[in-house]
Amino acid sequence: MTVSALTRVHGTLHALQVPIPYPMKTVTVLIDTAGPVTLIDTALDTPEARGAIEGGLAELGLHWPDVERVIITHHHPDHYGLAGLVEERSGAAVQLLDVEIGRGERYWHLWEDWLPGHVKHMQDHGLPPELLATLEHDSRRTRDRVQPAARVQPLREGQLVPLAGGEWEVLWLPGHADGHLGLWNAEESLLIAGDAILPRISPNIGLYAYTRPDPLGDYLQTLGKLEALNPARAVVGHHGPLMTGVQARARELRGHHHERLDFVRAEAGREARSAYALSLAMFPRDLNTAGRRFALAETLAHAEHLRLLGQLARTWQEGAWVYHG
Repeated sequence: MTVSALTRVHGTLHALQVPIPYPMKTVTVLIDTAGPVTLIDTALDTPEARGAIEGGLAELGLHWPDVERVIITHHHPDHYGLAGLVEERSGAAVQLLDVEIGRGERYWHLWEDWLPGHVKHMQDHGLPPELLATLEHDSRRTRDRVQPAARVQPLREGQLVPLAGGEWEVLWLPGHADGHLGLWNAEESLLIAGDAILPRISPNIGLYAYTRPDPLGDYLQTLGKLEALNPARAVVGHHGPLMTGVQARARELRGHHHERLDFVRAEAGREARSAYALSLAMFPRDLNTAGRRFALAETLAHAEHLRLLGQLARTWQEGAWVYHG
């Protein structure tokens, strides 16, 4: 006997745990059976994810052609990967926050053109040659698991969308992604949060070649927004599907990032270093090559936040930016 990966969230809205080949193991895909039949996020384009979503739909008496709408919380591959396939199979409208369309979603269409800038960005911030050498291969493998939509429709902050028999407000929750979207049902005090907040891990807040200049500053504002919202429950992208205690978790994450800011400020003040060198101090444990790149992007987000506040400076030395007090 198999245990269903479906969890009823509210009314006709169900959360499905879909396997992904990442440390988080699963990603949450939401299915609303009320008209319009809606998916929120789509996982990666892998046989395992396709099978899981097909199984979840079937358990609810649905199939791919029944899906009329796809809402994507953000463009990261484990949330956006199957959007184009769903669009192709059902003609579903694919919707993202307008901010995300111009940057993150566009990335998948211009990937070949943007890859050199991505590599240079990592190189400029100290990523060593042995980790740069694997970057294109790993990026290409990820790109192969993303089927972007041919047409996307914008959602705007403050817009109301029908879902599960009610009206949900579109929220802009940047930081983890520039155009990260949330959906808020005030009547139920229920938030569809994506990766804006997670119960067991901190969402990666990384500075990349194509992102807004201060993702950590964006995320600290998002945490303030979530703290003020204080939802009774949130549907989360990983380690869920549901969590409570969002307000307390937002405060905890703010404290976590301020501790990291203090650490980076002290380390750069003690010795001028590239963001990569600082990342080795901030993340001293063994990480694989992908993990090391995530660590660099996260450390860089903290260093740049401090630089923009005037608390660190950076200079170009021997082919890389170095940060100092």
